[in-house]
Amino acid sequence: MPSDYEVLDALRVVYDPEIRVNIVDLGLIYSVDVRDDGFVLIKMTLTSPGCPVSGQIKADIERIVRRMSGVSDLEIELVWDPPWGPMMMSEEAKLMLGYDI
Repeated sequence: MPSDYEVLDALRVVYDPEIRVNIVDLGLIYSVDVRDDGFVLIKMTLTSPGCPVSGQIKADIERIVRRMSGVSDLEIELVWDPPWGPMMMSEEAKLMLGYDI
């Protein structure tokens, strides 16, 4: 069964297709919880409630996590508190997108 960190690290291959930065560095993943029975709960947000690529991002997450050894089931919970903002991005993502750090 993967650890919380291994799931989070695997999610680095999922990109927001509009921004071209992975969802981890964008700060969209708020938490990953892998339970003893292999159930994975991911709490995440989007850059906006009306994000037109939310379905694609969620499908990519499902595809990546469900193929990890030991994962029995997965739930992706969208949360809006705290709201996402550029300050949640990693330093690397801020540099890539030209934000002052």
